[in-house]
Amino acid sequence: MRRVRTWHRDIWGHALAALAVGLAGHGAVAEPVGPKLPPELRRLLQQEMVAIRAASHDILDALIEGDSRIVAERAQAIHDSFIMQRSLSEADKRVLEETLPASFVALDRRFHETAAEVAAAARAGERGAQHAGFRRLLETCSSCHAAFAGARFPGFEAE
Repeated sequence: MRRVRTWHRDIWGHALAALAVGLAGHGAVAEPVGPKLPPELRRLLQQEMVAIRAASHDILDALIEGDSRIVAERAQAIHDSFIMQRSLSEADKRVLEETLPASFVALDRRFHETAAEVAAAARAGERGAQHAGFRRLLETCSSCHAAFAGARFPGFEAE
């Protein structure tokens, strides 16, 4: 039991370190993305974020429990939720392309690509790669939130 608790503490330590690393070098805060989007696209983006949060919690639990099957499923679900890949109308795609800053799109794309890497590592049973990939996912989340959602996450505004 002590070994599990120590490992659990270590993963949370890595998660907190990832937040710190993700924030390093992110002094400038961009304007929030959400308010610029039409209501329907904003709702889709919010739904994506809620689903990603739930899947991330599941991945953390699965990493702690050594359940690579769940890690693969949830990481793949995160990858597949990429808003830019959804079956949007051409008009909606144009609005996203015109509204979202290139740096936001780059972070979002990197995040979803990393999720695919975590899923592949889980399918291959590569625990170290699963953990490293999940750390990168957290870094990308915190970097994006610091840059584009500081008002929603006020802890980032203090940085």
